[in-house]
Amino acid sequence: MKTTSCRNWMGRLLFAGIFSLTAGSLRAAEPPVRVLIFSGQNNHDWKQTTPKLASILTNSGRFTVEVTERPDRCTADAFARCDVILCNWNAWGNVPVTNWPAATRAAFLHFVRSGGGHVVVHAGSCSFYDWPEYQQLGGASWNLGQTSHSAPHEFTVQPVADHPITRGLTPFKTNDELWLKPGVQSGVKVLATGDAQPVALVTEFGQGRGFTLLLGHEAAFMNAPGFQTLLLRGTEWAATGKVTMRESK
Repeated sequence: MKTTSCRNWMGRLLFAGIFSLTAGSLRAAEPPVRVLIFSGQNNHDWKQTTPKLASILTNSGRFTVEVTERPDRCTADAFARCDVILCNWNAWGNVPVTNWPAATRAAFLHFVRSGGGHVVVHAGSCSFYDWPEYQQLGGASWNLGQTSHSAPHEFTVQPVADHPITRGLTPFKTNDELWLKPGVQSGVKVLATGDAQPVALVTEFGQGRGFTLLLGHEAAFMNAPGFQTLLLRGTEWAATGKVTMRESK
C-alpha cells in the first residue's frame, strides 16, 4: 500500500471493518467514508480523545479512519485518499501560519474548496488566528478576551435549525464543558445550542462543507449518545452532503 508523507508519521492505522454487524444492509450498499484525523498536538488530551473519536467512527460501520500526528507534513496525495478531514489538532497560542509549509496550506485549502469535507471537534479550530481561510473553515474558535467556559456540567442540547444533520433529532442532555461566547465566523449556520450557546455549526467553503462540534472536552464526554449522533451525522454530511446515520441511543 502506497504511503504519503503524512501517513509516515501516523504511529498507527486505525481501521475497522466496513460492514459491521450493527450497521445493517444499508451500510453494505455504500462505499465507506474515508476520514483522516489530524492529531498529535492539542491543548487538550488528544492521546485519549483521538482513539475515542476513531472508535466511534469505525464502530458505526460507515467510516474508515486514518490518523496523522504530523498534519504539517501532509501532501495533496494524502488528502486525495480521504473524503473528510477531522481536526482534533491545534496550535494553541501565538503559532503563526508559517508553522505549516506553504505547500501543505495550499493542498489543504484546495482539498476543501474542491468538495472535500472538514470537521472540527471542540478546540480543533483554535489555531492560526492569522490565517483567515482557516478561521472561516473552522466555523468557531476560542477568542481571547471574549470566550470563556463553564465547569463541566449537565445541560440540554437543543436543535435550532432544519438541516440534514439535525433533522428529526430531539433535544438531549449531556455532561460536558460549554463554551460561552465563542468567536463564530460570519456566514456560519448554528444547528444546535446548549444554554443558548452554539455547540454545533456548519459552513461552506467553495464546494466543500465544514461541520464544527464544540462539545467533546474529554474522551469520557464523548460517550454521550447525543455527542456521537452529531459527530457521525456531521462527519457524513461534511464528506457527502447527505445524512443516512440514525440517532444514537
